[in-house]
Amino acid sequence: MSRLMITLFLAAGIGVSSHAAAQMYAPKPSMAPSSKEGYTEAKASANAQYKFDKAGCASLGGNARDVCNAEAKGRENVAKADAEAAYENTPKARENARVVYAQANHDVAVEKCDDRAGNRKDVCVKEARAALVRAKADAKVDRVASDTRNDAAARQFDARSHANTDRRDAEYDVAIEQCRALAGTARDACVSSAKLQYGKS
Repeated sequence: MSRLMITLFLAAGIGVSSHAAAQMYAPKPSMAPSSKEGYTEAKASANAQYKFDKAGCASLGGNARDVCNAEAKGRENVAKADAEAAYENTPKARENARVVYAQANHDVAVEKCDDRAGNRKDVCVKEARAALVRAKADAKVDRVASDTRNDAAARQFDARSHANTDRRDAEYDVAIEQCRALAGTARDACVSSAKLQYGKS
C-alpha cells in the first residue's frame, strides 16, 4: 500500500484491518502416511466431533451461533482433509487439504465480518476473500513444485505467474473497497494511487 493511501485512510479514521485474514486453521507442514483403516476412523471421528461441536453452538444466539457453526464445520472439513491427504499421500491431496484449510478460515472470517457494518464490513469481506485467493494460489504453486514430471519447472513458472496475478487482483479489490469509505478528491486520489500501485488502467 502506498504512503498516499495510508495517509488518506488515517486521515479518514480508517484502519487497515487484518481481522478477516487471521487464520483459525494453519496447514500442517507434513503428515505421516495413513492406512485405509486409519483414514476411515479419522473421518468417523471428524463426523462425531462435528455433531458434538454443533450441539454446543445451539445455546448461542445471533451471529455468535453462526460463527460457532462455521468453526465447527471448518474443524470437521479440516480433519477430513488431513485424513485424506495422509491416506492418499500425494502432492495433489496435500494441495486439496491446504485449500480446505483456507476455505475454513475464509468462512469463519466472513461470519465474523457480520459483526461489522457499512464499509468496514465490506472491507472485512474483501480481506477474507483476498486471503483465500492467496492461500489457494500458494497451495497450487507448492503442489506444482512438488510434481516430479519433466515439465514441472515450466508448469511451476506458469502457476506462479497466475498466482501473482490472482493475488494482486485480490489485493487491488481490497484497496478499492477501502477507497469507497472516502469522498470527493480524497476518494479519487485513493483510487488513482491503487490503480498505479497495482498496474490497473
